[in-house]
Amino acid sequence: MPLIFDLNRTWHKKALSSAVLLLGTFLTIDPAAADPTKLSFFSWDGQQTMQPVIDEFEKENPNIKIDFSTAPPVTEYESTLQTRLLANTAADVFIIAAENKTSLIDGGFVKDLSGYDFAAKMNPANRDAYGADGKAYGLSIASWGGGILYNKALTAKIGMTEPPKSWDDFLALCKKLKDAGITPYYDGVQSGNLMPMYALLGLEFSKEGGNVDQQIFAGKDTFAKEWTGPLTDYMKLYDQGLISRDSVGLSDDQILNEFATGRVAMMGAGPWNLGPIRKIDPKVDIDFMQVPGPVAGETFLTGAASPGYAINAATQNLPAAETFLRFLASKTGVELYQKASSAITTTSDFQPTLDPALGTIYDGIKASHIYLPMTAWPKYQDGLHTEMVAKIQDMVAGHIKPADVGAALDAKLKDLSN
Repeated sequence: MPLIFDLNRTWHKKALSSAVLLLGTFLTIDPAAADPTKLSFFSWDGQQTMQPVIDEFEKENPNIKIDFSTAPPVTEYESTLQTRLLANTAADVFIIAAENKTSLIDGGFVKDLSGYDFAAKMNPANRDAYGADGKAYGLSIASWGGGILYNKALTAKIGMTEPPKSWDDFLALCKKLKDAGITPYYDGVQSGNLMPMYALLGLEFSKEGGNVDQQIFAGKDTFAKEWTGPLTDYMKLYDQGLISRDSVGLSDDQILNEFATGRVAMMGAGPWNLGPIRKIDPKVDIDFMQVPGPVAGETFLTGAASPGYAINAATQNLPAAETFLRFLASKTGVELYQKASSAITTTSDFQPTLDPALGTIYDGIKASHIYLPMTAWPKYQDGLHTEMVAKIQDMVAGHIKPADVGAALDAKLKDLSN
């Protein structure tokens, strides 16, 4: 008899065999061999600070690869982020800061984090600092205070045994250092990191009740009236020739390197500067002083809740972004960040061991004797900050007077309000 094929049965057998082979192939694939999700992250913390955090995250989450980029704070970071957001090329996760929080939140650029478990680890003040209408838009894991960091070996050369009691005493200290051939002090004029200037403003405003900024924005006060006095005091550093006006061109990195290598005695600084300085010179003997005010015995600091991590509302990698923020808020993530940055972390499940240099300013931070204009301004932070930095640079360079800075901010506020 001729052999007759059951075509239907033969087809099913082949199909079944192929399915078994295919299933076997899937079962033997190594998940780690699959291409990981690429999550972009844009920060103003540098590679040195963030790389230990990123390395541990990728170790714990091999299916996610962080594409890291950075720009220095504040102006360059802010403008770069704004450009990328408008071009729809911004990172999946980025920094939300006092200077740009209103525009990011009102513009719908950042995701509401209120319902996430990691948001519950934030200190309430940090949550409120980057929130609106009861919602949280930034994961802020630290607070900070900034003052004047000094090299004890250099200040000892001119007989300093304790920090100056008043602003005039600080100016006298700078003169002694300069007369001894030591560059006294550098400030972050290029970046807008002006620790003494903000502290002098904050001290004056606290004596007036602490609501000066609210009065200015309500049209009941002016920048010109409130800023001229503190800025005039600050400008004595330059008007008396204690600091070269050319220092306006120094970047924050250049200032840090000058200080860490012993070429300048003092610098305006925050906790994030300590790690890089100690890496350059592990044996350097440094300490912070609070910024002394016009009246002897009165001191203040620059400070605020630290910038937060935000999720781009337009991200296509939301699960990976959520995983990353969860790690950043974890005990492991916070500990790694704190070790690299010397930050005063405030999350609920980690107690930081602080750099000894922070001891002299910690009480001031804890007592909230801190001020940062961009945090105190209720809106228009980005526009006002850009104007402020530009005018302060002009003031330091000698092109305009302190009163002109306040007048320019009043004009800018009116323009933005309209």
